Order: sequence, then C-alpha cells, then structure tokens
Amino acid sequence: MPELDISTKNCIVEQEGKTLIVTLNRPEAKNAFSPEMLLGMYKAWRRLEEDDGLMCAILTANGDTFCAGMDLKAGAEGHRSTEEFMELMGTVPNVHWQALLRDNRPNKPLILAVEGYALAGGTEILAGTDIRVAAEDATFGVTEVARGLYPMAGSSVRLPRQIPYCLAAEIVLLGRHITAQEALDWGLVNRLVPKGETLAEAKKIAEQIAQTGPLALRAITKSLRDIQTDVPEPEAMLMSDELANPVFASADAKEGMRAFKEKRPAKFTGQ
Repeated sequence: MPELDISTKNCIVEQEGKTLIVTLNRPEAKNAFSPEMLLGMYKAWRRLEEDDGLMCAILTANGDTFCAGMDLKAGAEGHRSTEEFMELMGTVPNVHWQALLRDNRPNKPLILAVEGYALAGGTEILAGTDIRVAAEDATFGVTEVARGLYPMAGSSVRLPRQIPYCLAAEIVLLGRHITAQEALDWGLVNRLVPKGETLAEAKKIAEQIAQTGPLALRAITKSLRDIQTDVPEPEAMLMSDELANPVFASADAKEGMRAFKEKRPAKFTGQ
C-alpha cells in the first residue's frame, strides 16, 4: 500500500479499500509520542471524518511496543516541535488532544490493534477507540500516577464509563501493569489473538464494517460518541431518534430492506 500524503516520519497513513490504516512509527523510542506522530494522527482522523469513501480506521504500530505514551526523556527538557505542528497549534490549540482521540473523534469506527506494551498514553488512546484487538502477550496500564503525573488524555473520565468503576479506579490509582487476559476479562479489549496477528484480525473486522450502510454506520457511531450513560434515558432516546430519522428516510435504508427481501447483498451508495 502506498503511503498517503498526510503521512509523517513517525506516523504512516495508508488506505486499503475503505479502511484507513494508521501506524505509529517510532519503534526506536518505543513509539513514544512526538510532534510528528501527533501531526500524522491528527491529519488521519480528519481525513477519516471528511472522506466519504472511508468507513473506518485501524490504529496499529511498528516494533515490539505499541506505545509508551509521552516521551518522558524529552518531556523533562521540552520536546522540540516541528514547524508545521507549531503552526497548526496556532489555529487548532487542541490538536494534540484531537490526535490522541480525546477531543473531536471522527464519527466512524476506530479499531485498535495492540502488540506488546501499551502504557500511559498508549492505554489512554485505547479509550478513544471502539473495537480493540490485543495480542495475547500485550500489556496495558495508565502509569502516570507513578511518575507524579495526571492522565490528561481522559482515562480518569472515560474508563469509569467503559468498565466497572472499581476496576477503572485500580487502573488509574495504582498505575500497575495489566495483562492482556485481565484487559479482556475487565472489558477493556474485545478479543485476544496470538502475537503478530492483531493487524490481520483488525482487517477482518474492518471488512465487516465495509459491508454496512455508511449513513447508518456514521449515525450509530455518533450515538456511541455523544449519548453517554449520564444522559437521562428519555433525553437519550430523543437524541437517538434525531440520528435515526435521516437514516430511515435514506435510499440506503430502502436498498437494505429490498436486498434482504431479495436475498442478495445490499449495494449501498451513502445516500
């Protein structure tokens, strides 16, 4: 697959069919965040949101560590930012939070493929994804507290909404490493696969997503993003109806029902 023009040295962005594949590419530093990595991720998520030909994205990494989070060695002295990243921050002040899926997540599914260690920001970005595949030997952990830091990418807020409170508290308050089996048992990831097979499994999930109706997919993803458990149910149902009504009025909805009746694959057009 050829790299897209939005790739950077530390973040490779490719397209395979209707799937955007975003690969963290700083293995020599355990894929710790850098300005060029954040720049590539930010551009990838905006491309995913804006390109109607894309249905989902896979986030993966090169090397034996998925992501070690913030570059603590550089962070202690201040990270040297690229000129393009600094210029972008002038117009998009929260560009780093958008890159890390804390703010302004695209309304299309995000699939995570984790091999090796995903610590600190490596686990924090996990909470911004939708479907998560991990290798059987993967390791997770929000370790900021052990360094006297705060998990600013959102773990103390998101994790209690995604898994039981006491388990989320254990993750963020103790900062200990969590095995892949624990992550599966706690509901932090969807499935485990043998080492080296996470990207292949993520692509299988992406292929299933690519067969769905684009309008329905975007609306359902937006519902997952916007209608959280703290919204009262009557209000949540009204918000859900607002998303559903345009979908049911679409040509795709009619095609989907017609295809079911005729026992054939649907041919969705996104209209």
